[in-house]
Amino acid sequence: MKTSNALVLILALLYIDASTEWPTHTVCKEDNLEIHYKSCDPQQDFAFSIDRCSDITTHTFNIRAAMVLRHSIKELYVKVDLIINGKTVLTYSETLCEPGHSKLIFCGKKKGEQLYYEGPVTLGIKEIPQGDYTISAKLTNEDHVTVACADFTVKNYLEY
Repeated sequence: MKTSNALVLILALLYIDASTEWPTHTVCKEDNLEIHYKSCDPQQDFAFSIDRCSDITTHTFNIRAAMVLRHSIKELYVKVDLIINGKTVLTYSETLCEPGHSKLIFCGKKKGEQLYYEGPVTLGIKEIPQGDYTISAKLTNEDHVTVACADFTVKNYLEY
């Protein structure tokens, strides 16, 4: 009996270790607008939510995000790609943290610390473009190591 329990446990651990994809999480789903995300970092998932899809088109909306840092953040860079039909049509990048100039409250956090943010975010957009597309976001530190990475799927059938 103990041998079969041990075998089941070993198989479960092997299956968990072999899995490199995280589940798809729903950010919001209202009327004709859906936003989902999946971590593209095979070693770490994270939590992200907003109150309502319709809040995104307002000037400022509230989010919640949490994760445990696998790497320290002395410098932090973001790269965002807009992908339509598998083709990158727009790329945006920005420095978020650097010594003496930090735009975020969690700049300077160390490996193993919990990153948690709950509060306002301003995207500066008036409307979400119609259609199905992917927004790929990647945060890297000064060593070019991935701090967080996600692919957001947006399905918008709203007419403005």
